[in-house]
Amino acid sequence: MTIATTLRSDADIQTEVLAELKWEPRVQAPEIGVAVKEGVVTLTGWVDSYTKRWAAEDAAHRVRGVKAVANDIEVRLGTGGERPDAEIAAAAARALEWDALLVPERIDVTVSKGWITLRGTVNWHYKKQEAERAVRNLAGVKGVSNLIEVKSKMQPAEIKKQVEQALVRTAQTDAEHISVEVNDGKVTLKGTVRAWVERQEAERAAWRAPGVVSVDNRITVGV
Repeated sequence: MTIATTLRSDADIQTEVLAELKWEPRVQAPEIGVAVKEGVVTLTGWVDSYTKRWAAEDAAHRVRGVKAVANDIEVRLGTGGERPDAEIAAAAARALEWDALLVPERIDVTVSKGWITLRGTVNWHYKKQEAERAVRNLAGVKGVSNLIEVKSKMQPAEIKKQVEQALVRTAQTDAEHISVEVNDGKVTLKGTVRAWVERQEAERAAWRAPGVVSVDNRITVGV
């Protein structure tokens, strides 16, 4: 028998998300409420930094069975935490400029009421992630909208080859049971694996390949 995911009740998922939030050192769990409906987690409450808001979302995504996360956590900066937008923008620009992984990418920064918006074009997904990581921990930041586009100059056949090789190199995946399709930089993974962790690792491996714009993970977990 093959199933798309290991079926888990909303109550089980809620319990484990709460446990993961308590385990996450960057988050103060009592500040955050968790509701789950059909595998979709909604986070509520407030925190005193964007870093904590992001960390809570990241923790929820780590729980097996979570399909999506709606992050409604509010950022309320403490006394002295507010910074002028111009000051935040300058700090963000410096952080991006000094990040060796982003040289020589051109990324534009806009700040409005403490919320940073990033725009630009990169050729690798990890660079988009790195740009957000570089600015989200800055003092005074209330949120980040990452509108950076990933545009590939690689041919689909080359991207497919890179992803397949990455899957073979990963010890936690059985590459023989995973197929890879590529269209305009969009990767679709299909097949059956033995455990949820293999499904997750296959997706991570695909994202690490150069030229990948998006990953549609259709791998099922077989029992």
